Amino acid sequence: LTLNIMKNLLSTIRDCSLCADKLPLGPRPIIEAAKHSKIVLISQAPGRKVHESGVAWKDQSGKKLREWLGVTEETFYNTDNFAILPMGFCYPGKAKTGDLPPMKICAPTWHDQVWNELKHVKLKLLIGAYAQNYYLPDDKRNLTEKVKNYNDYLPEYFVIPHPSPVNRFWRMKNPWFENTVVTKLQEHVNSIL
Repeated sequence: LTLNIMKNLLSTIRDCSLCADKLPLGPRPIIEAAKHSKIVLISQAPGRKVHESGVAWKDQSGKKLREWLGVTEETFYNTDNFAILPMGFCYPGKAKTGDLPPMKICAPTWHDQVWNELKHVKLKLLIGAYAQNYYLPDDKRNLTEKVKNYNDYLPEYFVIPHPSPVNRFWRMKNPWFENTVVTKLQEHVNSIL
């Protein structure tokens, strides 16, 4: 029965059209989860490529994220391993640099319902500032400070920057992230899977 609850919930979310009038390409909610998902990837919102393919993280950001996690595509797309729970489920449109912010209605409308069905989560990965600000509302540190102090959020959360190519300058300015934090992230993910 609980399997059906999750299935029905995902189906309801995928049919959501709450912001249909505000989305440049129309609604196409992207979410992946299973009752047994161990790691939940909480990120921004799907980009244009993902909107077109309908497959979460099937772009350059996803390639970089899988590299950071130290997992294959097969492991990554197995929902018993990873659930994909963006802050906004649909492509929000283009901004000057990167995409517009995720629609603010998605997380408050749907996240709690999804969490109620996820019973085996060992780690929540907060990818980028939107997810971190929503899930850590009282933490006033900026993204760089949060990522530097990732240990403060364990065992529940692991905080990382968004793997978007737009953030390559951040990664160049903060080489410690890929030299140190990514190794810790891989060890952590590996021990859970």
